[in-house]
Amino acid sequence: MAEINIETVKHYLLSLQDDICRKIEAADGGATFVEDNWERELGGGGRTRVLTKGNVIEQGGVNFSHVYGGQLPASATAARPELAGRSFQAVGVSLVIHPKNPMIPTSHANVRFFIAEKDGADPVWWFGGGFDLTPFYPYLEDVKHWHQVAHDLCEPFGEQVYGKYKEWCDKYFYLKHRDETRGVGGLFFDDLNEWGFERSFEFMRAVGDGYCDAYIPIVEKRKAEPYSQAERDFQLYRRGRYTEFNLLFDRGTLFGIQSGGRTESILMSMPPLARWEYGYHPEADTREADLYENYLKPREWLSSID
Repeated sequence: MAEINIETVKHYLLSLQDDICRKIEAADGGATFVEDNWERELGGGGRTRVLTKGNVIEQGGVNFSHVYGGQLPASATAARPELAGRSFQAVGVSLVIHPKNPMIPTSHANVRFFIAEKDGADPVWWFGGGFDLTPFYPYLEDVKHWHQVAHDLCEPFGEQVYGKYKEWCDKYFYLKHRDETRGVGGLFFDDLNEWGFERSFEFMRAVGDGYCDAYIPIVEKRKAEPYSQAERDFQLYRRGRYTEFNLLFDRGTLFGIQSGGRTESILMSMPPLARWEYGYHPEADTREADLYENYLKPREWLSSID
């Protein structure tokens, strides 16, 4: 088995953060990311970068973190009690982009590596991550493009990989209390170690590098689309769903809070503006109804007919 090297993973993730920030700034064409370095009292720290009030991006954050400690938080040991009592290191990049124009979807991505160690025992480690898309006024061609990139980056790792991780994404980004998906999915994987360190790391890099290939063309295609105040209001209403998921279900948010992470960086994923409305139902035969009827449920996007 190849030697486990967290420094190699860390070096890649720092360069990935740089690369994504450059490409998002270029797509925005105005604002730049502001960097905020922080330290965690219990061990480690991170590099938070946030862009606000851009030409295209209302708010976006691209975070790098490397945290470590002598004891895992409850969110990590609940499903894996055998990890209790081990020291840990977690390193990753996590990002959320909230565009201003409701014709551009919100997007999220993260890639991470985790290792738990104990004297006299083999280390327990895994990779995880993925990316997902949350449109407000969806275009089928954009959703197909997103999933085609996801499919193509998975293909070298096996014919079943895309289907497996697409399904996992559909199930993970699901709002149980609303009976709807958060968006149109993408990829989600966790606990990846069965391929060995080098191959698993290679897949994580493919996902990390694939995010901009999937997202930036959609931003460029839609950023000049006109929109009305009513469409902006609907975007803010649907952002409320995004907020509900992150606060109620997202494991990364829970891990960050329970592990004593930096609150501002953890909650960077929240949209800058959102709204709620009691008993909202879209009018029939509208683009809002199209979102509910055709996009907030799992589908085989690559075989969908225009």
